Amino acid sequence: MKVLKFGGTSVANAENIVKVGHIIKEESIKNPVTVIVSALHGVTDQLIQAAESASRNDANYLSIVKELEEKHLKLVRELIPVLEQSSLLSFVKKQFNTIEDLCNGIYALEEFTGRIKDKITSYGEFLSSNIIAARLKSEGLDVIWMDAAGYVITNSNFTNAKVDFEATEKNLEDFFQKNQHRVVIAPGFVASDKKGNPTTLGRGGSDYTASIIAAAADAEELQIWTDVSGMMTADPRLVSAAKPIPQISYAEAMETFPFWGKSPVSAYAPAGHGKKNQPQD
Repeated sequence: MKVLKFGGTSVANAENIVKVGHIIKEESIKNPVTVIVSALHGVTDQLIQAAESASRNDANYLSIVKELEEKHLKLVRELIPVLEQSSLLSFVKKQFNTIEDLCNGIYALEEFTGRIKDKITSYGEFLSSNIIAARLKSEGLDVIWMDAAGYVITNSNFTNAKVDFEATEKNLEDFFQKNQHRVVIAPGFVASDKKGNPTTLGRGGSDYTASIIAAAADAEELQIWTDVSGMMTADPRLVSAAKPIPQISYAEAMETFPFWGKSPVSAYAPAGHGKKNQPQD
């Protein structure tokens, strides 16, 4: 089995998700794959912005939530055949009704705790992964959606939880023994504590989720797909002359890791965005 992880920019819109679907389909022909996805680009920040606005008694949170709802509904209409849209559109609307209710509670209490932050931000990955799973099912792939939050167990350090690896590995091993689907789609970043409360693995935690699942499943390979051609000499958003690094040692990658916030594993760019860049032993 291979584990593939796609970040927010890779699933930012319908066009990118279609490209991601082609990659998944090609990989699944050769091997069973588990795919970890982030929230749509910018969604986590907007969810936090809505909740923070509500905590300041700023009613603008309602327009932010509505904007996010329309973004996801539009994506469903673009990706899913018309005759198959109804249930998924209803699902998306139901999730945003819950998000709005949570923000209403924050508005009333003027309080935005770490526990509530984890609950609200978890909706980004929850929505994106379900939409992508539905898209792949509509194309005839053998797909199952896995709620990673129910399998990755952590302590109750909300917003930056520590993983209970023993419990998590047992859960994941049980899942993969019982499910032999060709494609598993799961949300990254999300987890839960031993009481079932939603927790998260910190910003950029989807890479961590992918690594945890790859280790537990004894995967042949973990691929981290990004919107750039692997590790680069500088942040391309800040330095126009930044170039991909063809080879890098694990030691160098580990030194780079805190700066980039990326996991030092094989990095692959989306279709049409260059070649893979892999650390060397």
